[in-house]
Amino acid sequence: MSSVATLFSGLPSQVATRLDEGLSALGTPVTARQHDQLLGLLALLHKWNRAYNLTAVRDVNDMVSRHVLDSAAVLPFVEGPRLLDVGSGPGLPGLVLAILKPELSVTLLDSNGKKVRFQRQAVMELGLSNVTPVQARVEQFAESVFDQVVSRAFASLVDFVNLTRKLPTAEGQWLAMKGPGANEELRDLPGDIRLHARHTLNVPFETAERQLLILTPQGVE
Repeated sequence: MSSVATLFSGLPSQVATRLDEGLSALGTPVTARQHDQLLGLLALLHKWNRAYNLTAVRDVNDMVSRHVLDSAAVLPFVEGPRLLDVGSGPGLPGLVLAILKPELSVTLLDSNGKKVRFQRQAVMELGLSNVTPVQARVEQFAESVFDQVVSRAFASLVDFVNLTRKLPTAEGQWLAMKGPGANEELRDLPGDIRLHARHTLNVPFETAERQLLILTPQGVE
Protein backbone atom coordinates (compact mmCIF):
# COMPACT_ATOMS: atom_id res chain seq x y z
CA MET A 1 0.00 0.00 0.00
CA SER A 2 1.36 3.43 -0.94
CA SER A 3 1.99 6.04 1.75
CA VAL A 4 -0.92 8.13 0.44
CA ALA A 5 -3.25 5.12 0.42
CA THR A 6 -2.33 4.46 4.06
CA LEU A 7 -3.88 7.82 4.96
CA PHE A 8 -7.38 6.80 3.92
CA SER A 9 -7.27 3.10 4.77
CA GLY A 10 -9.62 3.72 7.71
CA LEU A 11 -12.26 5.68 5.81
CA PRO A 12 -15.71 4.10 5.39
CA SER A 13 -16.04 2.45 1.96
CA GLN A 14 -18.99 4.66 1.02
CA VAL A 15 -16.70 7.70 1.03
CA ALA A 16 -14.79 6.42 -2.00
CA THR A 17 -18.06 5.45 -3.70
CA ARG A 18 -19.53 8.90 -3.10
CA LEU A 19 -16.35 10.53 -4.42
CA ASP A 20 -16.36 8.36 -7.54
CA GLU A 21 -20.01 9.07 -8.27
CA GLY A 22 -19.54 12.78 -7.73
CA LEU A 23 -16.48 13.07 -9.97
CA SER A 24 -18.29 11.09 -12.66
CA ALA A 25 -21.29 13.44 -12.44
CA LEU A 26 -18.94 16.42 -12.83
CA GLY A 27 -17.27 14.78 -15.83
CA THR A 28 -13.91 14.97 -14.07
CA PRO A 29 -11.63 12.02 -14.88
CA VAL A 30 -8.89 11.22 -12.38
CA THR A 31 -5.85 8.99 -12.32
CA ALA A 32 -5.40 6.39 -9.61
CA ARG A 33 -2.90 8.68 -7.88
CA GLN A 34 -5.27 11.67 -7.98
CA HIS A 35 -8.06 9.48 -6.61
CA ASP A 36 -5.84 8.38 -3.73
CA GLN A 37 -4.75 11.97 -3.07
CA LEU A 38 -8.36 13.19 -2.85
CA LEU A 39 -9.24 10.39 -0.43
CA GLY A 40 -6.06 11.16 1.52
CA LEU A 41 -7.08 14.81 1.73
CA LEU A 42 -10.49 13.82 3.07
CA ALA A 43 -8.94 11.54 5.66
CA LEU A 44 -6.53 14.23 6.82
CA LEU A 45 -9.25 16.87 6.97
CA HIS A 46 -11.54 14.57 8.96
CA LYS A 47 -8.74 13.65 11.38
CA TRP A 48 -7.49 17.19 11.96
CA ASN A 49 -10.98 18.62 12.19
CA ARG A 50 -11.75 16.66 15.32
CA ALA A 51 -8.87 18.37 17.14
CA TYR A 52 -8.57 21.77 15.46
CA ASN A 53 -12.08 22.65 14.23
CA LEU A 54 -10.94 23.50 10.69
CA THR A 55 -14.46 23.32 9.22
CA ALA A 56 -18.03 23.21 10.50
CA VAL A 57 -18.64 20.11 8.37
CA ARG A 58 -18.14 17.12 10.66
CA ASP A 59 -19.31 14.11 8.66
CA VAL A 60 -16.68 12.86 6.21
CA ASN A 61 -19.40 11.94 3.70
CA ASP A 62 -20.57 15.54 3.71
CA MET A 63 -16.96 16.66 3.27
CA VAL A 64 -16.93 14.80 -0.05
CA SER A 65 -19.65 17.00 -1.53
CA ARG A 66 -19.30 20.25 0.39
CA HIS A 67 -15.53 20.48 0.16
CA VAL A 68 -14.01 18.21 -2.49
CA LEU A 69 -16.75 18.17 -5.14
CA ASP A 70 -17.64 21.82 -4.53
CA SER A 71 -13.99 22.71 -5.16
CA ALA A 72 -13.73 20.40 -8.17
CA ALA A 73 -16.77 22.02 -9.79
CA VAL A 74 -14.73 25.10 -10.77
CA LEU A 75 -11.98 23.07 -12.47
CA PRO A 76 -13.20 23.75 -16.05
CA PHE A 77 -12.73 27.48 -15.48
CA VAL A 78 -9.28 27.32 -13.92
CA GLU A 79 -6.57 28.06 -16.47
CA GLY A 80 -3.66 29.24 -14.37
CA PRO A 81 -0.86 28.52 -14.68
CA ARG A 82 -0.41 30.57 -11.49
CA LEU A 83 -3.38 30.40 -9.12
CA LEU A 84 -3.80 32.17 -5.77
CA ASP A 85 -6.40 30.82 -3.33
CA VAL A 86 -7.27 33.70 -0.98
CA GLY A 87 -8.73 32.95 2.44
CA SER A 88 -7.98 29.34 1.69
CA GLY A 89 -8.83 28.01 5.14
CA PRO A 90 -7.81 24.34 5.19
CA GLY A 91 -6.77 24.64 1.53
CA LEU A 92 -10.05 24.76 -0.34
CA PRO A 93 -10.46 24.92 -3.27
CA GLY A 94 -6.70 25.19 -3.87
CA LEU A 95 -5.59 21.73 -2.71
CA VAL A 96 -8.31 19.99 -4.72
CA LEU A 97 -7.49 22.01 -7.85
CA ALA A 98 -3.76 21.34 -7.41
CA ILE A 99 -4.47 17.59 -7.24
CA LEU A 100 -6.75 17.60 -10.26
CA LYS A 101 -4.54 19.88 -12.37
CA PRO A 102 -0.90 19.14 -11.47
CA GLU A 103 0.42 21.65 -14.02
CA LEU A 104 -1.00 24.48 -11.89
CA SER A 105 1.23 26.41 -9.52
CA VAL A 106 -1.03 27.02 -6.52
CA THR A 107 -0.45 29.42 -3.62
CA LEU A 108 -2.69 29.03 -0.56
CA LEU A 109 -3.06 32.24 1.46
CA ASP A 110 -4.59 32.38 4.93
CA SER A 111 -3.85 34.22 8.18
CA ASN A 112 -4.99 31.40 10.49
CA GLY A 113 -2.00 29.50 11.82
CA LYS A 114 -3.70 26.16 12.51
CA LYS A 115 -5.27 26.10 9.04
CA VAL A 116 -1.95 26.85 7.34
CA ARG A 117 -0.30 24.13 9.44
CA PHE A 118 -2.90 21.73 8.08
CA GLN A 119 -2.20 22.93 4.53
CA ARG A 120 1.52 22.24 5.01
CA GLN A 121 0.86 18.80 6.44
CA ALA A 122 -1.44 17.95 3.54
CA VAL A 123 1.10 19.16 0.98
CA MET A 124 3.77 16.98 2.58
CA GLU A 125 1.69 13.83 3.06
CA LEU A 126 0.00 14.00 -0.34
CA GLY A 127 3.26 14.71 -2.17
CA LEU A 128 2.09 17.94 -3.78
CA SER A 129 5.07 19.73 -5.32
CA ASN A 130 2.92 22.40 -6.98
CA VAL A 131 1.46 23.98 -3.81
CA THR A 132 2.87 26.74 -1.59
CA PRO A 133 1.04 27.51 1.68
CA VAL A 134 1.53 31.06 3.00
CA GLN A 135 0.44 32.40 6.39
CA ALA A 136 -0.26 36.12 6.02
CA ARG A 137 -3.04 38.64 5.89
CA VAL A 138 -4.00 39.44 2.33
CA GLU A 139 -3.29 43.15 2.95
CA GLN A 140 0.34 42.27 3.71
CA PHE A 141 0.81 39.92 0.77
CA ALA A 142 2.50 41.80 -2.06
CA GLU A 143 3.28 39.31 -4.82
CA SER A 144 1.74 40.34 -8.15
CA VAL A 145 2.25 37.26 -10.23
CA PHE A 146 -1.06 35.42 -10.43
CA ASP A 147 -3.08 34.68 -13.54
CA GLN A 148 -6.18 33.91 -11.49
CA VAL A 149 -7.21 34.64 -7.90
CA VAL A 150 -9.90 32.37 -6.48
CA SER A 151 -12.02 32.74 -3.36
CA ARG A 152 -14.48 30.22 -1.97
CA ALA A 153 -15.66 31.75 1.29
CA PHE A 154 -13.38 34.71 1.85
CA ALA A 155 -15.40 37.93 1.71
CA SER A 156 -17.94 39.96 -0.21
CA LEU A 157 -17.16 40.58 -3.88
CA VAL A 158 -16.23 44.19 -3.16
CA ASP A 159 -13.82 43.24 -0.37
CA PHE A 160 -12.44 40.35 -2.41
CA VAL A 161 -11.56 42.63 -5.30
CA ASN A 162 -10.37 45.59 -3.26
CA LEU A 163 -8.15 43.54 -0.96
CA THR A 164 -6.52 41.66 -3.85
CA ARG A 165 -6.31 44.39 -6.51
CA LYS A 166 -2.54 44.19 -6.79
CA LEU A 167 -2.33 40.40 -6.90
CA PRO A 168 -3.57 39.41 -10.39
CA THR A 169 -1.51 40.16 -13.47
CA ALA A 170 -2.75 42.92 -15.80
CA GLU A 171 -4.67 40.27 -17.76
CA GLY A 172 -5.71 38.33 -14.67
CA GLN A 173 -9.10 37.17 -13.41
CA TRP A 174 -10.90 36.92 -10.09
CA LEU A 175 -12.86 33.68 -9.60
CA ALA A 176 -15.50 34.12 -6.89
CA MET A 177 -17.42 31.05 -5.74
CA LYS A 178 -20.75 32.28 -4.44
CA GLY A 179 -24.22 31.29 -3.30
CA PRO A 180 -27.54 32.82 -4.39
CA GLY A 181 -26.96 36.27 -2.85
CA ALA A 182 -24.39 37.48 -5.35
CA ASN A 183 -26.63 39.81 -7.36
CA GLU A 184 -26.64 42.46 -4.67
CA GLU A 185 -22.86 42.19 -4.31
CA LEU A 186 -22.42 42.63 -8.05
CA ARG A 187 -24.23 45.96 -7.93
CA ASP A 188 -21.58 47.26 -5.55
CA LEU A 189 -18.58 46.32 -7.70
CA PRO A 190 -16.06 49.12 -8.38
CA GLY A 191 -16.67 50.84 -11.71
CA ASP A 192 -13.43 49.60 -13.23
CA ILE A 193 -14.27 45.92 -12.62
CA ARG A 194 -16.73 43.97 -14.77
CA LEU A 195 -18.47 40.63 -14.66
CA HIS A 196 -16.76 38.65 -17.40
CA ALA A 197 -18.74 35.41 -17.04
CA ARG A 198 -21.20 33.68 -14.74
CA HIS A 199 -21.53 29.93 -14.40
CA THR A 200 -23.93 27.79 -12.39
CA LEU A 201 -22.06 25.14 -10.42
CA ASN A 202 -23.98 21.88 -10.14
CA VAL A 203 -22.34 20.19 -7.18
CA PRO A 204 -23.31 16.52 -6.84
CA PHE A 205 -25.30 15.63 -3.68
CA GLU A 206 -25.87 19.32 -2.88
CA THR A 207 -29.12 21.22 -3.38
CA ALA A 208 -27.94 24.70 -2.40
CA GLU A 209 -27.38 27.09 -5.31
CA ARG A 210 -23.73 27.59 -6.20
CA GLN A 211 -22.24 29.80 -8.89
CA LEU A 212 -18.91 31.03 -10.13
CA LEU A 213 -18.45 34.70 -10.99
CA ILE A 214 -15.45 35.54 -13.15
CA LEU A 215 -14.39 39.17 -12.83
CA THR A 216 -11.86 41.15 -14.87
CA PRO A 217 -10.69 44.74 -15.08
CA GLN A 218 -12.69 46.79 -17.59
CA GLY A 219 -11.25 46.34 -21.06
CA VAL A 220 -9.83 42.88 -20.41
CA GLU A 221 -11.56 40.11 -22.35
